Amino acid sequence: MPTASTAGTLPVYRWRLAPDGLATRRQLRAMGLRPGGQDVAAELQRPRRRRGPLVAYLYRIEHAKPVRPMTPARRAALARANRARRTCPACRRDAGYVIPTSLGACVPCADSTVPREKP
Repeated sequence: MPTASTAGTLPVYRWRLAPDGLATRRQLRAMGLRPGGQDVAAELQRPRRRRGPLVAYLYRIEHAKPVRPMTPARRAALARANRARRTCPACRRDAGYVIPTSLGACVPCADSTVPREKP
């Protein structure tokens, strides 16, 4: 039975008090599983001092499905997306790191008042 109150129809458990057989998405992923379209089975709440509690959704492990394998097309799409995140929009160079959204450009372009020449 839940150790805390029940919100709606979902059981709510306090931090570290969820029963066996339930896991978060991250825990499922560590086991090589995914929720697989199942509904949320319960809610996990971690209290905080000055804000609302942190909430994590729990899924039943027995209904989880194995993670889909990485296909060559998915691997290529992921590589393109990561390359786009590393490419500076100002100088069009691969920065070698993910461009911070707060800067909007690589560090040399964001720091300089004169834009760098394009390659």
